[in-house]
Amino acid sequence: QVQLVESGGGSVQAGGSLRLSCAASTYTYSSLCMGWVRQAPGKGREGVASVNDDGSTTYGDFVKGRFTVSKGNAKNTLYLQMNGLKPEDTAMYYCAAADCGFWVRTGLYNYWGQGTQVTVSS
Repeated sequence: QVQLVESGGGSVQAGGSLRLSCAASTYTYSSLCMGWVRQAPGKGREGVASVNDDGSTTYGDFVKGRFTVSKGNAKNTLYLQMNGLKPEDTAMYYCAAADCGFWVRTGLYNYWGQGTQVTVSS
């Protein structure tokens, strides 16, 4: 089983920055791919960024160079550096993970954290 815990959310003014972190407390797969997904009130989930097992990264079109996803030095940790935040970035941000073999085939995540709220005011 994989347990994911996010932290680092909060309320900031437009143009501000936040750094989200995620850690997997347990992991039974050989390789774990991790990413960030967000969901605004009344809207569906939207992929933000992900890291493949080879270290390559993928971003949603909306980040426009403002966000950076990275793996931590510790095993199975993930960060999301968010700069130049906009009100439309307001959402619950979830850390998500999946076995990399499954993720590469499907683009789906199997495991989800509890979410951390990001609120950006104008």
